[in-house]
Amino acid sequence: MEQHSAVVLDGSEAGDVGAAQVRRVLEDELRNQGWRVDVYAPRELEIAPCVGCFNCWVKTPGRCENEDDSQAIAAAMISSELTVFLTPVTFGGYSSLLKRALDRVICLVSPFFTRIHGEVHHQRRYPSSPYLLGVGVADEVDSSAAGIFSTLLERNAINLHAPGHAAAVVRRATAADAMRVALQHLLTASGVPS
Repeated sequence: MEQHSAVVLDGSEAGDVGAAQVRRVLEDELRNQGWRVDVYAPRELEIAPCVGCFNCWVKTPGRCENEDDSQAIAAAMISSELTVFLTPVTFGGYSSLLKRALDRVICLVSPFFTRIHGEVHHQRRYPSSPYLLGVGVADEVDSSAAGIFSTLLERNAINLHAPGHAAAVVRRATAADAMRVALQHLLTASGVPS
């Protein structure tokens, strides 16, 4: 039986105990369902800010010419069947650590445009893209911030040509069993193959 491949981008800061618990439960649940899981934590990696040169689109298509760990993240994402954005939620958005990493994977889409649902977006560069899952972590779940987080993940899913997506914000203090159930529902909602 071939294992499915998942990439988890953990955008939490060192010492975020709640996010670390969510990550453990997420990794366990994915592995229990037969997934191979690779985790990238930007806080532990060398990822320079995107300089906006667009060379990854035109000079070195699909690859940032600035050598750092973002190249491994981009390669892992496009090779995976599922990519998970695990992040503390800040005003509905991703952490700055996750945002920096995501800025550097713009090379996964083409500089050319297409229409998707009547909107202009970048064309896909690769024949397939991973499903996208957003797992936000907060002290308390604020419905407004959760709505923004869900919309942000949905927009990223369109831009990255994900075949399916889902997002949710969970409380840091959620018990592991309840968190496992929430993550199972989230995986099902994304449409990702099991």
